[in-house]
Amino acid sequence: MKKTEINSVEIARLAGVSRSTVSRVINNYANVPPETRKKVMEVIDAYQYVPNLSAQVLAGKGTRTIGLFVIEAGRISGDMLTNLLLASVVEHASSRGYYVLTYIIRDTADADSVRGVKDAFYQRRVDGGIFIGAANEEPFIEALIADGFAVGVVDQHLPGRSEANRIVANFDNAYGMRLAVGYLAELGHRDIGIVNGDMNRYSGIDKYNGFLAAMQEHGLEVRESWVRPGLFHEEAGYQAMRKLLEEEKRLPTAMIMANDSVAFGAIRALQEAGLSVPEDMSVIGFDDHALSARFKPALTTVAIDFGDMMSSLTDYVIGHIEDAEGTASRYMSSSRLIKRESCRPVGR
Repeated sequence: MKKTEINSVEIARLAGVSRSTVSRVINNYANVPPETRKKVMEVIDAYQYVPNLSAQVLAGKGTRTIGLFVIEAGRISGDMLTNLLLASVVEHASSRGYYVLTYIIRDTADADSVRGVKDAFYQRRVDGGIFIGAANEEPFIEALIADGFAVGVVDQHLPGRSEANRIVANFDNAYGMRLAVGYLAELGHRDIGIVNGDMNRYSGIDKYNGFLAAMQEHGLEVRESWVRPGLFHEEAGYQAMRKLLEEEKRLPTAMIMANDSVAFGAIRALQEAGLSVPEDMSVIGFDDHALSARFKPALTTVAIDFGDMMSSLTDYVIGHIEDAEGTASRYMSSSRLIKRESCRPVGR
């Protein structure tokens, strides 16, 4: 549950200072001794005190606002997939009569950024929040859940965590990998590699485990040197493929990519090396990026219904805001294989 709110008078009493000193600390005045500031901030942090709550919030009413937080160190304006996720939340929240407050967290190790996000909850500027791009277990997100806020997380798996206010949306990576590996095996491929995603995120681990299971199901050997580290963006795919080409004399006949952006980068590296897709190597992506059908060659990919996933996640978050007695919600997106031009049969 959320911690009990206290006022600045109580903060002053607990810290053993005057109320005016608390005010100076809150307003970041320079004339406060470091030891005093530290003492006051420890009490403020312990009780998650925030000043200036609106009259509406003080009256116990919600703001009808959802926080939408994207954790990403790079630029997201040019990332069509992230923009699709954001737009899906905004459109669906608007249809339910909710505003959306958006914020990009560049680094979760930055205490000021994290505190700013937490304050949005503790100041009741948002009634709940959705997080995209978080590590599988992010301490400050777990703290918000522990304090009773309605929190939606894209891409998370923490067995045993079943709080009623934890709302999770995941990709069906195991089925998606079965589709990808199964299709390549159907085309005669036995030498299959993978460029992984961010292994700090659940989907990175889950996709790789799905790949291993699918390879075993088809009796195919996983060659360690064809398993390449990566992240979920184009440059990671480019660098992973360049290193594979530099380090390996024997190449796989097909590669599965963590997502379509990674595939775009990998294909660029292959083309720069004078190799063709699919003539020299078949490539399968994940997600069905908006550009995948128009890419050259058009990319074969495992499509995810992101719009439906984010609409459902938004519905679940709003549902918990409006009925805090609800139960934990988990949504699994559907997957389907889209066959285009980036794969070809071999050994026939």
